[in-house]
This record gives sequence, C-alpha cells and structure tokens, in this order.
Amino acid sequence: MNKIKVLIVDDSALIRSVMSEIVNSQPDMEVVGTAPDPLVARELIKKTNPDVLTLDVEMPKMDGLDFLEKLMRLRPMPVVMVSSLTERGSEITMRALELGAVDFVTKPKISIQSGMRDYTDLISDKIRAASRARIAPRSVQPAAAPGALPALRNPLTSSEKLIIIGASTGGTEAIREFLMQMPSDCPGILIAQHMPEGFTTSFARRLDSLCKISVVESSGNERVLPGHAYIAPGHSHLLLARSGANYVTKIEQTDPVNRHRPSVDVLFRSAALAAGKNAVGVILTGMGKDGAAGMLAMKEAGAYNYAQDEASCVVFGMPREAILLNAHHEIGALRALPGMVLNHLSTQGGRALRV
Repeated sequence: MNKIKVLIVDDSALIRSVMSEIVNSQPDMEVVGTAPDPLVARELIKKTNPDVLTLDVEMPKMDGLDFLEKLMRLRPMPVVMVSSLTERGSEITMRALELGAVDFVTKPKISIQSGMRDYTDLISDKIRAASRARIAPRSVQPAAAPGALPALRNPLTSSEKLIIIGASTGGTEAIREFLMQMPSDCPGILIAQHMPEGFTTSFARRLDSLCKISVVESSGNERVLPGHAYIAPGHSHLLLARSGANYVTKIEQTDPVNRHRPSVDVLFRSAALAAGKNAVGVILTGMGKDGAAGMLAMKEAGAYNYAQDEASCVVFGMPREAILLNAHHEIGALRALPGMVLNHLSTQGGRALRV
C-alpha cells in the first residue's frame, strides 16, 4: 500500500514535531518533510512531491495566503490549513478556503502539545480526505461568480417551503456558490457545515457580504424567514422546529453524531419531523456518511432531495452515501443545483402543504 506523503509547513518547531508524530503514527501516511517557512517548503515540494501539504495560515518570510495562491496556480495540490482559534485566524482560513485549500484544522489554545495529540483522529481524517480531493487548477483570472437566479414571486413558496443543506469537506465554497444564486425571496435555508466553534461566525459574515439573501450564524429560537439562511454554530447541533404556524431554529449541545457537532443527520432528521413535504434536502461535498440516514428520513417524510454529483464534489463521500441509500431524487452538478431546487419549488408553490 502506498502511503499518503505529507509535507508539514509551520514556523513552530513544536507544531512540526507534534504534527509529524501524529501523521507518522498512522499506518497509511508518512511525513516526507517539514519546513519552517514557505521558501523552504517550495524546495521540498519539488524534492518530495507530497500528496498533501499542511500549511500554517500565518507564516514568516512569505504570507501563507500569498504562498497558497501561488501554489494553487502553479502546482495545484491538496492543502490542509492549520489555523489559530482567533477571529483573525478564522478570517484568514476562510480566505484560504476560497483560494483552494481543501480543509483546515485548528491549534488548541492551551497546552499545544497535548491538545494536538487529542486531535489525532481529526487531523488524520482530514489528511485522508484531502488526499482524495479533486483539485482543479486555478486560473490567474478566476471564473466569474454565479449571479442570483430570478425571484420566485410566490409568497406561498417562499414562506411555506424550506431548503435544508448539509456539507463537510469542500463545503464552504460549495455553500457559497449555492447561496450566491439564491434570490432575495427564496425560502428559508438551514445549513449544517462541519466546522469548529468560532469559524462559523466568520463564515456567515463572509457569505452575508456576498449574497443577496441574509446569512447569519444561528443563535437558536429564530423564526425562519424567506430570504434568510441560518448556519449551525460550530459548537452546537442546529434543528428545525415548529412554533404554531411558524418554523423556528433550535440549537442543542448534545453529544456529537457521527463524530460531528453540528451534524447533518441531526438537522435533516429534525426537518423530516418538522417540515415533511415542505422541505427540500441538499447534500453537498464531504467526507464520510453524515447526512445520508437523515436525508433518507426526509425522503420518507415526503421531502424532495438533491445530491451533488461526483464530478463537481471536492470529496464525493456524503453525497455518495446518500445515493447508495436511495435517499435522493435527483443528482446535479454544484452550479446547476440552485436552479434545479428553485425550479422544483416553483412547481410546488400553488400547493404548499402544512404538516
């Protein structure tokens, strides 16, 4: 079995040591080099030809984002960012994901060495997912972002229907592309994206600045409104519930499900119970099977479901698992999915169902 070759780039000798220990403890991966800065990393990439690069977001000698941008243009490869748990760290990480990084892990605030060792499974899983990711070369002039689709202009569709989205690896950019096509009168949207506490705040803020709709990190007990998207906070599960005639959000800090909190399965199951036929489920790129069983529950409750196709996924894990369970109705490329969802909803607007 060929091992996954990993190059670790971090200005901290301690982090390089601990990350090396974590990677080398896995039977299917090995560290082929470590670098204290991007200049050394550049030479090691040529020498070792790694499968995955882990990159500190804040680096000396060359800014980590500048290095990432050049790397993804000249020698595209899977990159997992290593970020600090700070507002600045989260904002830099969001930008790194836009530039093509596959995923990220965070450094613990206290006791770096023991904290990183506690993250062994998480770090290893993210490196494995990155090694399987589809990395597209990035043009000097990136493709134009998709514009918003035409308004639905049907109050029943906007107020009665809901769009429920789940994603993981590669999901931040997939969700951005999906939401940027949503018109201002689209149905309310609930989103579970695997992401740690603190980063969902920056994620929501970034999306809100780019989209026609309003995007917020859910705080719980919000009335779900048309033209609004609610993102699960990194510390809690997000659920859909009913309050009289209205849909509302709930957040819960119960145990992780499928090793995740927030969990897509938790959100999808709550949508099956609360919305039934009024929900449309969308499962996007991601590693693992979180969301597959919940999407099947949605289908059995009468929801109409979409899965992202393999060709447009960064990692075709979660959509594949949903498809294997026959939890979907249609499969589509990422750029086509928003239009498919809205076209379906436009045919349902005159007969919206209360459950």
